[in-house]
Amino acid sequence: MRLFIAIEIPKDIKEYISKIQEKIDTTKNKIRFINKAQTHLTLKFLGEVQPDKVEHITENLRKIAFKTFSVYLDKIGVFPNENYIKVIWIGLKPEEPVLQIQKNIDEGLKKLFKKGKNFKVHVTLARVKYIDNKENFIDKLKKIKIENKKIDMDNFKLVKSTLTPQGPVYEDLGVFG
Repeated sequence: MRLFIAIEIPKDIKEYISKIQEKIDTTKNKIRFINKAQTHLTLKFLGEVQPDKVEHITENLRKIAFKTFSVYLDKIGVFPNENYIKVIWIGLKPEEPVLQIQKNIDEGLKKLFKKGKNFKVHVTLARVKYIDNKENFIDKLKKIKIENKKIDMDNFKLVKSTLTPQGPVYEDLGVFG
């Protein structure tokens, strides 16, 4: 089964993010937006995991200290860079509390999974197949204003992702914190 660890984004913020997605220029561009219901902050992607490992993962996640914290929506960005755009995202600030919980998860699961590389605090807005005019696209993207909306984060989840032709279907396997 395909698993990841994430923090759920509140419904009102998902609504706001959906409105931001509507401002992204799709003219002559092939962009697939993340479904509003599935918007989340991924802390660690575990990939394909044998079902018999889920209980062990859950036990380790229960041991991780988690203190409620707040972050704010920040700016729009792209991965991996402006010349080669594969993902459009919104950053969060301050990054430190998210980085700390991600580090704690990495540490708690180090016997089961490799440590994550180059973790960047973000919420994915869209995956990109093709951009017609990157310079023009980036100029328009940078002009989108992001309100400094507050997000209270009070838990994280172990999530099963089942890929279907209609897109991924998520199922919470555990809530922690």
